[in-house]
Amino acid sequence: MKHRFGTQEKSSVSKSLVISMIGFLAAVFIFWEATGFVTDRTDQEEVRILERAVNRGIVHCYTIEGAYPENLQYLKDNYGLTYDEDRFFVDYQVLGSNILPNVTIIDRRNRP
Repeated sequence: MKHRFGTQEKSSVSKSLVISMIGFLAAVFIFWEATGFVTDRTDQEEVRILERAVNRGIVHCYTIEGAYPENLQYLKDNYGLTYDEDRFFVDYQVLGSNILPNVTIIDRRNRP
């Protein structure tokens, strides 16, 4: 009979170990997914912040000079616009000196 109880004890220990491992792996997976979600939201917010900064610079330039900036470099040189050029691609399309330019910002890290 001792042998019989010893086997049950080993079986119980291995079941506990398996359940613990599954719980640990589930916690790691949830943490991993949550981190990815927060990172995605942060990346989206950084793009929105850059869009606001570019648009604020464009409007500021128009208010002071009476014309929209002719290119993005003009905003960098004269209105203090700075951003990570390795990370963000900013497409700045001028339509005319009195027409608001089209600005498209692409985060190079978020490629599909």
